[in-house]
Amino acid sequence: MIPMVNLKAQYAEIKDEVERGLSETIENCAFILGPNVAAFERETAAYLGVKHAIGVASGTDALHLALIAEGIGAGDEVITTSFTFIATAEAIKYVGAIPVFVDIDPKTFNICPDAIAKAITPKTKAIMPVHLFGQPADMASIMALCGQHNLKLIEDCCQSFGASINGKQTGSIGHSAGYSFFPSKNLGAFGDGGLVVTNSDETAEIIKQLRNHGSKVRYYHDIIGYNSRLDEMQAVILRPKLKRIDQYNAARRHAAHLYSELMADLPLITPYEDGLGVHVYHQYTLLCDRRDEVMVALQAKQIGCAVYYPVPLHQQNVFKEDCAGVSLPVTESVAARCFSLPICSHLSDEQIREIVAVIRGVLSNE
Repeated sequence: MIPMVNLKAQYAEIKDEVERGLSETIENCAFILGPNVAAFERETAAYLGVKHAIGVASGTDALHLALIAEGIGAGDEVITTSFTFIATAEAIKYVGAIPVFVDIDPKTFNICPDAIAKAITPKTKAIMPVHLFGQPADMASIMALCGQHNLKLIEDCCQSFGASINGKQTGSIGHSAGYSFFPSKNLGAFGDGGLVVTNSDETAEIIKQLRNHGSKVRYYHDIIGYNSRLDEMQAVILRPKLKRIDQYNAARRHAAHLYSELMADLPLITPYEDGLGVHVYHQYTLLCDRRDEVMVALQAKQIGCAVYYPVPLHQQNVFKEDCAGVSLPVTESVAARCFSLPICSHLSDEQIREIVAVIRGVLSNE
């Protein structure tokens, strides 16, 4: 059996450090916004090269609170991609704004800057690019559009922790950004968790209030906020993983490149790196006209595989009202042919060769 992500192997490496930290936390009874959350926020801010990092309860909350703090509200339009997890658009809807879905680049699967430019209207207030599957979006082009039209740039970095562009981490480029620490992420907790980062003192103060019931001082509330704090125990788990994140991402890149090398002659399309940034392969996602056959063969051998994402957001029932008449040909074509293979920091070369052998057995049998 080869799972999509081998969390057990990763845990074995950090077990002693994690269990010691959890034991100390339980002993000290500092469970909410304790010393490990504070330390993790300092450490992630330093790693990401940003002024402020604020721990919250999930990646979805991170995007939601960032939108509020950046002043996005009812009736505003936020341009984003339809080829992403629903949380990207949910966060936009939470604040009463309208998600405007545009098409993607056929090679990177990231949001297309030319499509963004055509979608900007007087109601547009922000652009929310997703660094999909760990590959940075074309931030130079997107930043230029934001500057030209005075728009907020909120990065969805929920799949891109450790990815960079010209030495700058994703998340450090826009006005603010949201990260997810869902267990399967490159930097994953043992439950939900998230982070908002920004270089703005004002935005950071608003986020800190929003995550803690709108309060700066206990029992004194200036705004309506939320209960969205990163759990102390999750911070304990994330800190040793953060120290190893470059190692984890390098292992993912090695696995991805070996996959691509071994499948170069097969009738499928392996992930494309555009060279604009460092891809950290949260997912290894291919295109194949015989996707279903390949996936059945992999599943028969107990090899993990998945489709991210089978139904683009503009085709989801929940967005029918916002997306009447919307057609995104590239997104729809990619969604119909894409599938993802196991990838993580503990995937061996032998396992990769085993997976590729199964795929080859299907695609070489015409």
